[in-house]
Amino acid sequence: MRSLLCAAGAAGILWSAAVVPAAADEPDGFTTGDPRITESSGLAASRAHPGIYWTHNDSDDGPYVYAVDGRSGRTVARITLRGIGRPRDVEAISTGPDGNIYVGDIGDNLGGSWNHVWIYRFPEPKKLRDATVTATQFDVKYADGPRDAEALMVHPKTGRVYIASKKQDGGGALYAGPQRLTTSGTNVFRKVAPVDLWVTDGAFSPDGTRLVLRSYFGARIFRWQDGRPKDLGSVGVPVQQQGESVTFTLDGRTLMYGSEGNDSEVEPVGLSDDQLPDSAKDDPSNGDGAGSQGGKGSQGTDLDPGFIKGAMVLAVATALVVGLRRLLQRR
Repeated sequence: MRSLLCAAGAAGILWSAAVVPAAADEPDGFTTGDPRITESSGLAASRAHPGIYWTHNDSDDGPYVYAVDGRSGRTVARITLRGIGRPRDVEAISTGPDGNIYVGDIGDNLGGSWNHVWIYRFPEPKKLRDATVTATQFDVKYADGPRDAEALMVHPKTGRVYIASKKQDGGGALYAGPQRLTTSGTNVFRKVAPVDLWVTDGAFSPDGTRLVLRSYFGARIFRWQDGRPKDLGSVGVPVQQQGESVTFTLDGRTLMYGSEGNDSEVEPVGLSDDQLPDSAKDDPSNGDGAGSQGGKGSQGTDLDPGFIKGAMVLAVATALVVGLRRLLQRR
């Protein structure tokens, strides 16, 4: 297992070789130093508390969500969710335009064998302190059968919830939920578009015009138009132990990438040109600064196709190792 992970890490280094240093006006990264956060699997920038990021563990933790200061890496609040069952495989988190936080208990390490998964929703706290809040639980199914998924995104304008599945039965896909989630029955998610990526997380830009989906070694960014994604190409990712999460900063100019593991690092990657959300490009303060200096995604399109295929094979191998590890932990 160790040799496989080392090989995968080497591939990640080559994949990220084109990534240039962050622009001077981009936010710094941070390290999650809380010993309770060992498998950070999702990341979402707080709307109510600028500079704060919400995260959670993958499994075997309980109904907890953590608020982490993006300057110090210090946990400033742990929220306990009540009114829900014991979480099974929590993989994603997203903020909605309704002032709520959405948590995706949507993973399935057994390859899509669970006939339903769950989404939890709770109001983002006005004050950051340890607290217990009542969450709403939604049952979720897919129109084309069970999926293994790790990315849940709430559109910041419409409030519609989307899930991106991992590659399965020929490929991954982006799924749209109903216009409004309901507790009175099952919420059926339907395929919107195929996704040729081993997706570990995703996020909408704050203005809703861009969607990013990441994998262990790469990421792609899309223009969001008429409820569908239009591929704009690859965007750089940092070298990380196990690339799991991504979110936009509140100004939409930077992606923050997170990883699993103790003392995991969250690292910034700036955007440029068409990668920038429309609101960021229209901002007169943007000028020739963060947009032109911080961009890293255009470099990714110059990678050799043969290398990309090899990296994807290693990504699959890494995912199998991670899945086996999690399965053994549960026994």
